[in-house]
Amino acid sequence: MKAQIKGMGHALPERILDNKELEQMVDTSEKWILERTGIRERRIIDDSETTSDLAYRAALMAIGNAGISVEELDLIIVATASPDMLFPATACVVQEKLGAWNAAAFDIAAGCTGFVYGITVAEKFLLSPEYNNILVIGAEALSRIIDYTDATTCVLFGDGAGAAVLSRSDSEAGIIASYLGADGRGGQHLYIPAGGAAQPASLETVEKGLHFLKMNGNEIFRFATKTTVEVSEKIFAMTGVKAEDIDLFIPHQSNMRIIKTAMKWMQIPPEKTMITVDQYGNMSAACLPVGLSLAAEEGQLKAGDLVLMVAFGAGLTYGGVLLRWGSD
Repeated sequence: MKAQIKGMGHALPERILDNKELEQMVDTSEKWILERTGIRERRIIDDSETTSDLAYRAALMAIGNAGISVEELDLIIVATASPDMLFPATACVVQEKLGAWNAAAFDIAAGCTGFVYGITVAEKFLLSPEYNNILVIGAEALSRIIDYTDATTCVLFGDGAGAAVLSRSDSEAGIIASYLGADGRGGQHLYIPAGGAAQPASLETVEKGLHFLKMNGNEIFRFATKTTVEVSEKIFAMTGVKAEDIDLFIPHQSNMRIIKTAMKWMQIPPEKTMITVDQYGNMSAACLPVGLSLAAEEGQLKAGDLVLMVAFGAGLTYGGVLLRWGSD
């Protein structure tokens, strides 16, 4: 038995925040943003939307494409770094919106690696006969935790959600291998200082902007370029698959320079690489599922294609998944 992706979905806010607008907000330039990140624009939710709203919309699309009903869902996993609230879990909020009363629900906090963690966990559940259909969502409203006076971070991130329905299947298609890792020693390079038990919300934490995302860009860049290659090598060693066998490479969409480094090392051409960072920025846990959903929608995938997804993020976490695309 394998865990097979039966349906994908995505949701992207209507509002576009482009580099020209950012030039008016912070001390930066469109030229600098493009040269350093490759990002042209990103999507931002409006004041009436939340992370769970995006997750719900992506979920509906994925469930429809999978050809199942919400009653057939056994588990809902939401990977997010920007939940609606500390608790209840955003997955429980999505369950309520869907009316998926037969499903258990929980969140995963693995930063940008969240979707890789999520579908890996889902695969393990699907090895049990009690679970047949699992909804995994990567959803972010990062604009709610970004300091728009900090030019080093506000140019990078956007909002969005992607969802996948994974089902038990005896088909050749499905997850072939996954690899997860973490290095908590680097946690201080990408974090939100306040709002939890360590620094509860106070007038001081608000005034100091400690509820916004903080990032050591140089350290994250070094970690990302090294880790993307190492994770790919690990999966190739586990499976015997070679870089030239990959039909679609979906790297984490954090920075075009990191993506190009990985492409150069693996000698994967642009036509085999899914790139969304230029249009949507870094959507954290939503990057990979949005990319996979768009690839499926746009006809870039055919049955039997090998797909490699690799991500890294807060924690510091990292991981990758190799799967064979297809449906029964």
